[in-house]
Amino acid sequence: MTTKKSINILLFLLALLPIVVGCGGIDGERCIMPAGTSLQTGDVVFRRGGGFTSHAVLLADRHGHYSHCGIVIDSAGVKMIVHSVPGEPDFEGDEDRVKMDRPEWFFSNQFANAGEICRPKDSLVAQKAADYALRAYHRHTLFDHDYDSNDTTKLYCTELVVRAYEAAGVRLTGEPTHEFHLPAVNTICWLPSDLRNSSYLETTIFF
Repeated sequence: MTTKKSINILLFLLALLPIVVGCGGIDGERCIMPAGTSLQTGDVVFRRGGGFTSHAVLLADRHGHYSHCGIVIDSAGVKMIVHSVPGEPDFEGDEDRVKMDRPEWFFSNQFANAGEICRPKDSLVAQKAADYALRAYHRHTLFDHDYDSNDTTKLYCTELVVRAYEAAGVRLTGEPTHEFHLPAVNTICWLPSDLRNSSYLETTIFF
């Protein structure tokens, strides 16, 4: 069986069997981000998870190390992470959407086993990008299960960061190149490695 066919089968099964992860605490829960890690507005953050969805992304993104990403914003003086994510409801019936979470929750070992913080070159651009992400959160923008990079009414995780920086006048990466062919979805999208390899971002820490 070809790698491409294996990826398509796995993604199809995930579409049929979505994984719902609750927000309650679990035994042994901890944050994998080192204590004292510095976060700045506009930082792009990456994590690698151990669930089926994360494995599917990593299978598709053969040159990548991460399965999810978000952007740091300032909320009344507190650093938070805005990200578009499926399967992490805040309450029963919560739709998959753009969320705002504490860094300690984003990097909880419930969701992550590795992470990285990348900083943009220009703090003013970073602020504008964070403002876009925050507006997407306040609009209750839904997660894009079609991974349609041409539809900005819904956003998948990597697209949120790409669009945020585009709104600030910076292209972090080129056009989407990763193909997905599913029974109900045929699309080309961005994946976390496209951002991780951007020359506009510099790593401050990985863990």
